[in-house]
Amino acid sequence: MTTMTETASGLREFKMPDVGEGLTEAEILKWYVKAGDTVTDGQVVCEVETAKAAVELPIPFDGVVHELRFPEGTTVDVGQVIIAVDVDGGAAPAAPSAEAQAPAASAPTASAPATPSAPATSAAPAERTEASPEKPAASEEKPKPVGRTPVLVGYGVAESSTKRRPRRGVPAQQPEAAAAKVAVQSELNGHGHTAVAARPLAKPPVRKLAKDLGVDLATVTPSGPDGIITREDVHAAVAPATPVQETPAAAVPASAPAPVRAPAPAPVVTYDGARETRIPVKGVRKATAAAMVGSAFTAPHVTEFVTVDVTRTMKLVEEIKRAPDTYGLQGLRVNPLLLIAKALLVAIKRHPEVNASWDEANQEIVQKHYVNLGIAAATPRGLIVPNIKDAHAKTLPQLAESLGELVATAREGKTSPAAMQGGTVTITNVGVFGVDTGTPILNPGESAILAVGSIKLQPWVHKGKVKPRQVTTLALSFDHRLVDGELGSKVLADVAAILEQPKRLITWG
Repeated sequence: MTTMTETASGLREFKMPDVGEGLTEAEILKWYVKAGDTVTDGQVVCEVETAKAAVELPIPFDGVVHELRFPEGTTVDVGQVIIAVDVDGGAAPAAPSAEAQAPAASAPTASAPATPSAPATSAAPAERTEASPEKPAASEEKPKPVGRTPVLVGYGVAESSTKRRPRRGVPAQQPEAAAAKVAVQSELNGHGHTAVAARPLAKPPVRKLAKDLGVDLATVTPSGPDGIITREDVHAAVAPATPVQETPAAAVPASAPAPVRAPAPAPVVTYDGARETRIPVKGVRKATAAAMVGSAFTAPHVTEFVTVDVTRTMKLVEEIKRAPDTYGLQGLRVNPLLLIAKALLVAIKRHPEVNASWDEANQEIVQKHYVNLGIAAATPRGLIVPNIKDAHAKTLPQLAESLGELVATAREGKTSPAAMQGGTVTITNVGVFGVDTGTPILNPGESAILAVGSIKLQPWVHKGKVKPRQVTTLALSFDHRLVDGELGSKVLADVAAILEQPKRLITWG
């Protein structure tokens, strides 16, 4: 996707890029510049939060900020212009976008009479320019797909010279109908682009909406220009019975629609602003909620538990802390999680069948010959699960280094979307909150997740006598389509055995 356009007046527009794999929107958390500020190529101008992470966006050219199109806290679709920069440095700053957006909504009706004398084939572009004053007509290049990378993409890419094809069927339309179509298109996708493909035409956000609602785009009747499918078309496809029911309801009982609409205003009426707080669910929290619901009701979960004496593991941790040089861990953070992670990796090595995923489309089990070890991390923006790539091939010092970097990046809120993709198994350490154990939910696409409870002194039978020992409870949840009870039990038992006798890391690893 091209992330910038240039107008005849010397203004260059920077569009919201896809900063992850197929993301359709992002929330503007903070602007670092304002209208009138001078910016340089590569300068970070804002921070945005996607459904996967918070990232900073650098501007790909030099100039003076002409206008910020959206205020902080606004959720913007990928491909919409978020900032305009005067590359000549001479244009006066535009009014704040929050004030400019209000008249923009009424512009289509006010400007419709301005184009009756224009030829039918050129009427659509003219009306779109007037209907959406914040998006200059010269920025009408078609969106290009963005490569899948963990960093921002599309910066510095040469601008597309592709010209917009004439709109089919426009000469046969009335000016009012053409204006209405253009207004709807501008409102839906923010920049009036159309796509050409053999499959049904729809923007990425519309395709995602259709996928979430279970709608086959091939069955949807398009109403947008050039046969493009709009959001309204998708909604109409999933609720065809609603308009049919409303017509007879108005003629006969007039009370049939009432039960359907009654619940909508109820929360507003009963909401107690003094004693209740409503928190919008968006960004990472929204994505996590959707992923957990999908996982819980897709993969058949099984959870097994084992309580284990980890006294020797805790002694080894303390020994390494006292003499890190002896173990090649100088300057690295050493804690029980490091040895637990290593124990799980060894158990997976002994039972590689547990490291797999389910291919629903092909009805196949995909066994992974690599381990991307996820570590659940609580952050101010919600729970995220970045993973250590190829953790199976790392030595203990390398694993410690990767763990330290992962935790530090997560705490700073700088975890990239790529760092949270491709996980195979996960560890969640609920013990840091004083919790004994839990029944963790699998991350989508993964086969297992290990929950580690708090480690504390408990009475334990050791060498025939009851003694205080360091004890914890481990819980392993796994996808029963991939892992049967025997395999899951062996993996969990191996992890427990290594933590009870950490010397097994030498013989088993």
